[in-house]
Amino acid sequence: MNSTGSKLLSRFLIILLVLLNIGCDQVSKKVVRENVSYQEYIPLIQDHFILTNVENTGAMLGFGSNFPPALKVILFQVLPLIVLLVLLYRMLTRTHTNKWMLWAFAFVIGGGIGNLIDRIALGSVTDFFQIRLGFFKTGIFNMADVAVTTGVLLILFLSLFGKKITI
Repeated sequence: MNSTGSKLLSRFLIILLVLLNIGCDQVSKKVVRENVSYQEYIPLIQDHFILTNVENTGAMLGFGSNFPPALKVILFQVLPLIVLLVLLYRMLTRTHTNKWMLWAFAFVIGGGIGNLIDRIALGSVTDFFQIRLGFFKTGIFNMADVAVTTGVLLILFLSLFGKKITI
């Protein structure tokens, strides 16, 4: 495959991965909003993996829920939209980037857009999973959060060990 074809394929795969992350997030949130009552508590695996339905008007773990509305729009909608669009543009126009790093950023962008859609359309983000394992207890999260966390962890891993990876 020539370099132009390779670039087009790479761009297509990046966009596809971003869209798959957005789709998985939005479908899962729609299913929860339609089938799980607000703040209902459903243990899926004993009391270790819980399904619920909460609306988060802030950022991670409710940070900023009490901010003034204008500040919330700037911090949780406008600024993230700009950052995500710039990241996506950079990913699509870079020519020499580690494929794993592209995947990592596609997860971050897809998850970020998934939550951003909720913030803009609903004014809050639907969260619905919680993990409890002994003393370890997560906040309530959604599939977009899983995508962003996966992407960030992969970025950190590649930043620390990427030069040593051979596949």
